[in-house]
Amino acid sequence: MANREDIALMGHLMRRAGFGATHDELQERAEQGYEATVEALLNPERFEPVDTELLYRFMPGYEGALGPPLNQADWVYRMVNTERPLEEKMALFWHQLFATGNSKVDNPPELTQQIAMFRSVGLGKFSDILVELARNPAMIFWLDNNGNHRGAINENWGRELLELFSMGVGNYSEDDIKEASRAFTGWTIGPKIPRNPLGRFYWSFEYRPEDHDDGEKTFLGHTGNLDGQDIVDIVVNQPATARFLSRHLYNFFVADEPQVPSWNITPPNDPDAIDQLIAAYDESDGDIRAMLRVMFNSDFFKQARFSRVKSPAELVVSTVKLAGNYDAPRPGFNALAFECAYQGQELLNPPSVESWHTGSEWIDGGALVRRVNFAAGLLGDVSLPGVRSMVENLRGRGALGPEELVDACLELVGPLEISDGTRAELLDEARGHGALRWDAEADVAESERRVGVMLALIAASRDFQFA
Repeated sequence: MANREDIALMGHLMRRAGFGATHDELQERAEQGYEATVEALLNPERFEPVDTELLYRFMPGYEGALGPPLNQADWVYRMVNTERPLEEKMALFWHQLFATGNSKVDNPPELTQQIAMFRSVGLGKFSDILVELARNPAMIFWLDNNGNHRGAINENWGRELLELFSMGVGNYSEDDIKEASRAFTGWTIGPKIPRNPLGRFYWSFEYRPEDHDDGEKTFLGHTGNLDGQDIVDIVVNQPATARFLSRHLYNFFVADEPQVPSWNITPPNDPDAIDQLIAAYDESDGDIRAMLRVMFNSDFFKQARFSRVKSPAELVVSTVKLAGNYDAPRPGFNALAFECAYQGQELLNPPSVESWHTGSEWIDGGALVRRVNFAAGLLGDVSLPGVRSMVENLRGRGALGPEELVDACLELVGPLEISDGTRAELLDEARGHGALRWDAEADVAESERRVGVMLALIAASRDFQFA
């Protein structure tokens, strides 16, 4: 049987490589072994995808949904119920990096198609991901490449490809932006099939050779009749790209970094960790799966517990998974999608191409109140199946003194590491009522109530806000 440290390490892995897990699942995975679990996460094709037939049978509105909330709810459903947690977490990573918003695209199904593309290619080569991104109709529209023509370039896509998606500020010139934009002329959206009478059709990519600038271009020191594929091939071989991507992976999976716009003047918090990820990028020709394998098995990852503020999506989905009340199609996923937005992360609609600011900037006074009320409300409800499972686990341990109650509850929701101040507050609450007892019916009712209070207090703590 797995020991507590093995389970704690597995909890850390599943919070970062997925959206958390129940105590029973952590025990099962810990018994399989850490490295074996990493390989299972890195190879999601071994596991069945979300059953969309079941989903759309019970929630037919999600198929081809026109409104943002339904598309957001579709994604939340997948985050909660997937057997491929890293695949879904990587989709969230790429959505955060390649921020594309419905505020301009105004076509939620196309954003959902983009997320599906991230699922499909998100663990592959960075070069392939960038090419698919450049061909994605939602991105083409979002950054105006449909208005990028031979003899009349639009620099928006070319600029953001270099500044925000691959290399970072300070590693290219204005001329490089212009030449990259010339290379992507002709990459556009195909003519739209009319909706009626057959229903809605997705946008499609189209290459128009007559609109492509096939003149000589010079980009980052390379000269020739360059096209979009050539630009990507050059970009992915730049040292700045390996460093920029490594910092993004570290910031998303390991520990909070300074905000992205400052990276050109602010060094990473852990330069050695970034160097390890850069080496993995170089040795694997930019293979994301290889970089993640190095990261998840590294000491710097294993030791970085509770060093990231949970994003709203992470907080909502991980809490729901613990509560166990959304593990099948049912009403309410729209409300979960709205909850992410109320806490500051409207899925499929980041605030700008710069995306969300992360870390401590996820939290302000209003957002903190929403986060605390949401988590405490769920984990304090002893009628929910996941919380009932925790109650039964505690009941199976017999009479529990105050210290044992606090430690057991922290174990079941994490295991969660807390500050001395938080522990003192929890112990004060537990000591005020003596030991948990399960002998008489009245004892059971009172003990269940106290477990609910303790779990709610833990969910309301500062410590619960970190992954």
